[in-house]
Amino acid sequence: MTNQEAQERIRELSKDLHHYNYMYYQKHVSVVTDYKFDKLLEELIDLEEKFPQFKKDDSPSQRVGGTITKDFPTIKHRYRMLSLGNTYSKDDLLDFDKRLKKLLGDDKEIEYICELKFDGVSISLTYENGKLVTAATRGDGVQGDDVTANARTIRTVPISIQGNSFPANFEVRGEVFMPNKVFEAINAQRVKEGKDLYANPRNTASGTMKLQDSAEVAKRKLDAYLYFLLGDNLPYKTHEEAIKAVESWGFHVSPTYKRCTGIDAVMEYVNHWEKERKNLPVDTDGVVIKVNDIDLQEQLGFTSKSPRWAIAYKYKAESVSTVLNSITYQVGRTGSVTPVAELTPVQLAGTTVKRASLHNADEIESRLQLHENDTVFVEKGGEIIPKVTGVDLTKRAANAQAVKFIDHCPECGTALVRKDGEANHYCPNEKGCPPQIKGRIEHFIQRNALDIDSMGGETINQLFEKGLVKNVADLYDLTLKQLLSLDRFGEKSAHNLIEGLKQSKSISFARVLYGLGIRFVGKTVAQKLAVHFKTMEAIQKASHDELVAVEDIGGRIADSLIEHFKDTENLDVINRLKAAGLQFEDNTPVLQKDSDKLDGKTFVVSGTFQQFSRDEIKQKIEANGGKVVSSISKKLDYLIAGDKMGPSKLDKAKKLDVTMISEDEFVQMVGGPPQATPTAKSVNPTPGLFD
Repeated sequence: MTNQEAQERIRELSKDLHHYNYMYYQKHVSVVTDYKFDKLLEELIDLEEKFPQFKKDDSPSQRVGGTITKDFPTIKHRYRMLSLGNTYSKDDLLDFDKRLKKLLGDDKEIEYICELKFDGVSISLTYENGKLVTAATRGDGVQGDDVTANARTIRTVPISIQGNSFPANFEVRGEVFMPNKVFEAINAQRVKEGKDLYANPRNTASGTMKLQDSAEVAKRKLDAYLYFLLGDNLPYKTHEEAIKAVESWGFHVSPTYKRCTGIDAVMEYVNHWEKERKNLPVDTDGVVIKVNDIDLQEQLGFTSKSPRWAIAYKYKAESVSTVLNSITYQVGRTGSVTPVAELTPVQLAGTTVKRASLHNADEIESRLQLHENDTVFVEKGGEIIPKVTGVDLTKRAANAQAVKFIDHCPECGTALVRKDGEANHYCPNEKGCPPQIKGRIEHFIQRNALDIDSMGGETINQLFEKGLVKNVADLYDLTLKQLLSLDRFGEKSAHNLIEGLKQSKSISFARVLYGLGIRFVGKTVAQKLAVHFKTMEAIQKASHDELVAVEDIGGRIADSLIEHFKDTENLDVINRLKAAGLQFEDNTPVLQKDSDKLDGKTFVVSGTFQQFSRDEIKQKIEANGGKVVSSISKKLDYLIAGDKMGPSKLDKAKKLDVTMISEDEFVQMVGGPPQATPTAKSVNPTPGLFD
């Protein structure tokens, strides 16, 4: 693989993984299976190790989760919430045990704690003097959403602890989940009310924890398993002792954890629960294995990404067979056509499956070689999203016809196209294909774009069907009278929508640019274009070379922008939006410099720090005239090296003789420390929550 190929693949993988993370953690939608996500992440990590010059600080390999929503106040975690890498191989567990024995220099059997990996929502509960003071979601691992009011509605979460045997201040972490019986009862009620069914317990629990009305949360009967303790100078020598203490304080701890001496005992635990987990009140997709002894954990330490003393084993997805009745095709906002298998209903992992993903034409015609009315095997990737994985050839009829992917759009009849190097077919009729038009409007109004939260898909559909809206500019021509003509629209809802449109006119240029839905221009790309060019007019006039000169803007993005601005209808929409009063200039205030102490100096920031977050260090560098870059080269002036810095970056810095400085040395360089954040000795040397 050439440098250019590696750089492009790393960029592509990073973009996809960021998107999958965002959809999973913020939108509660699993776009890909856990297995595929893990494999893509492994590929990215492998490429970054082979081509470290293309690795960036914001790479998905360096982050834990997704981004923070604005629905709740943000809480900065006192201890970062970390995750473990996953394995689907029992051979990897044997290798894990051998590796630890080699690191410890001792062949003696290691004592482990095995815990089931519950399919819930990460929660961190902080207690002071026995009282629950805050509850936070995991967020991006550094900070999360304050969901204290919602956590208080969970009956198994103590609001106050009885007795006096607990520390004055401590934190306990675990998973909030919706019991399967509760989930089934909620969906049964929704059937009676004629409402759409919820997809699965995990997503429903996640969505419930984000509800603004805690009274509604209480009705959902959430539960929680707690399994991780943190705090200052805790007296426990093993993880098991800490969990038993948590149990004694009244927390709900799953009784399924077990101390296992040696890897053979671990394997027995893994094999036992592979079947028995089906009888639990909550879904579980694997087992977390941790070294029990805290001193050994400290001795083993960490790699740049995860603890050496713990690993997560994930069970393979359950598979069932059923009949393929037909294939339907869905057209998305960009015109991408996605095939969906319509199945004879079948029970799979606790839910009834009627539809499953088929991805694209290659999946249908080449990999699966589907024929009409085939009996197919279906799995739930990560036990959430159903997908067809194979065909039972023994049940195929002798005269069955092979399935051929459609060649015309199912919505507008336009001939489909397939561009070189792309897996999907597209409908090119972007101006006349109804789901594309409505999809672009839905994209425009979403939270990360214009954030018109008083408008939804049902309203957009009515506006389109009545001929009131054909593009996003039409939204700003809507009148109160037109809105009142819609079904279920009264004076209040109509006024709210008009007000929402009015407020959207103050949304930043970067978000307006993102909202336009230009192909390949995501949120981050839009931000970089807005900051670099400052105005829409400048972006429209920019040449290909000027566009690709912007950081992270490649040829494909530049071509897409140029093509978009060639279209007179697109230009008309932009002009109408300008006339309506939307922001088409970047008004981000220029960073006020504290000094010129770092003028002309370049810095790479890597690792974790005690006094600053990594972003705060970068801001401090720029405020003092310095420049932050993402890769190490001979021209680099300083590498600010924190804890758990990546070994490849460290090795390259040493090889190139780059000056490395500590956090304290950087503080002296800019003149004075910031306010410190607390650090502490805990049950775990680097505490985290393993999902």
